[in-house]
Amino acid sequence: MRRALIALTASASVLALSSCGLSSDGGRSATGGSGGPYPLTVENCGADVTLDAAPGKVVLLKSAAVPYLAELGVLDKVTARAGEYPRDYYDDATFAALEKIPALTGKTDTSGHLLISKEVVIGKEPDLVLGEIDNLSRATLDQVGIPLIEEPAMCPQGLDDPGFDDIYAQMETYGKVFDRTDEAAAANAVLKKRVAELTADPAGERRTAAVLYPTVGGGVTYAYGTRSMAHPILEAAGLENVFADTDERVFEVTPEELIGRNPDVLILLHSAGEPAKVADAITSLPGAKSIAAVRDDNVLPLLFNYVEPPTPLALDGLAKIEERFGEKS
Repeated sequence: MRRALIALTASASVLALSSCGLSSDGGRSATGGSGGPYPLTVENCGADVTLDAAPGKVVLLKSAAVPYLAELGVLDKVTARAGEYPRDYYDDATFAALEKIPALTGKTDTSGHLLISKEVVIGKEPDLVLGEIDNLSRATLDQVGIPLIEEPAMCPQGLDDPGFDDIYAQMETYGKVFDRTDEAAAANAVLKKRVAELTADPAGERRTAAVLYPTVGGGVTYAYGTRSMAHPILEAAGLENVFADTDERVFEVTPEELIGRNPDVLILLHSAGEPAKVADAITSLPGAKSIAAVRDDNVLPLLFNYVEPPTPLALDGLAKIEERFGEKS
């Protein structure tokens, strides 16, 4: 049964399926028929998300899900995308697949948040939306019978103790959603092996580091604490997070606080734009030259998804940080 996505009656269908409490851990059937494991219910951001068939009309509102979908071989199920999808993230095959997907808009605000009307997204009649944005919430989509899945780290409650295990868990979730559990297990085996290979030996004195998100052109600077993926990435790279005493995912930080923490290494996240301008947003702050990382030119701009949220791209981010600053460099 397929939903009439724009009709409010579809919500009743979703609720009826949810009330059955049906879920599955199974993979694809050998015959490819009989509907596979559906109806399927998965938990996301504290909500039950029910799908009555494998998604075939997916709209991407954020880029974070792309590496999962690529590993599972289901990028062809995406019928529209919005936001920024930087070329640097993807191998040739993945980027070619993305280029074939119609783009709704790439417009974002200065913080990298997507700017798109809910009517444009709902008008595409998706059977699944990946990524929640400010003006298109789960509740809004529920009213028209469209399920939504967000990366757990970006949920309002976030993750208590983010780490590489969260990448494996989300791969398993997408494997269930798209009926690709065997592919998810194989992908996780490769990811776990690579994490083990990349993780630095914790022995010896470690350099300190901070992961920031500066506002290019002037404005607030954000820093990442222990409830962000930045923290386990720094640890795996053999670096010590100067904000390891901050039990938050992301928070505002003043130039004075940053100078006081005096990190040896600065990793600057950004969603788009020129890396030199991202670096300048920090190095031009009053007193910035007294920070060890600025003084010693140990500043690395990195695209956002190389660190946040937990996805397979975090392993590429770890590799880039180790190449520049790690003991394996």
